[in-house]
Amino acid sequence: MTVPTLAAALAAPITPSTTAAVDAAVLSRRSIRAFLPTPVPRATVEDILQVASRAPSGTNTQPWQVHVLTGAALQALAADIAAAHDDPEARASHTEEYAYYPQQWQSPYIDRRRKVGWDLYTLLGIAKTDKARMHTQHGRNYSFFGAPVGLMFTIDRVLEKGSWLDYGMFLQNVMIAARARGLDTCPQAAFTPFHRIIARHLQLPETQMLVCGMSLGHADPAAIENTLVTEREPVAGFTRFLE
Repeated sequence: MTVPTLAAALAAPITPSTTAAVDAAVLSRRSIRAFLPTPVPRATVEDILQVASRAPSGTNTQPWQVHVLTGAALQALAADIAAAHDDPEARASHTEEYAYYPQQWQSPYIDRRRKVGWDLYTLLGIAKTDKARMHTQHGRNYSFFGAPVGLMFTIDRVLEKGSWLDYGMFLQNVMIAARARGLDTCPQAAFTPFHRIIARHLQLPETQMLVCGMSLGHADPAAIENTLVTEREPVAGFTRFLE
């Protein structure tokens, strides 16, 4: 698929078919946890990132930095993180640089977190007491769930919270642009504790820090975990209309 020029995109009318296509890409986006090894052409990744780069950012700062891993580079990073994950002493030495989740959970957030976790484990036949299989399943994050493309997203440390908000819009654009091309993704905060390993592999300067990782590829239609569809609150549950 060829990305249209910006001028052509701006000139194109929004029709019912356009709306349906955009809605389908948004609604069909899911966190996929099992991928086929089918390669994704570099040109496709570049197209996705080109489209995603139209995300808004305060005063057009464009805070995103993307590192695309495939082949040997992906496998080497995955192996190093997996080794740390499987060694209790090594794992304890790796901590996040920023708090992605709250320090103290409360409803309704903890309830949603628990539900999606147990829904996934139920599909996989993992019992609540089976810590070994939970560990193994969590460790599949670090092989990018078998995806042929791993994305690492970094940001300059000088930037503040507003740029992180902007970054979220860029990440969403990446996932929606991937869906428009028949691809799937899984955004992964699970990589954040291992930022030192990742920084070494990516040869990051001290001025940059890891935001998150993401798997990109073709979903495995035979994988039971890919049947998981998470619930969403109805509009009335999170919206107030003031007239």
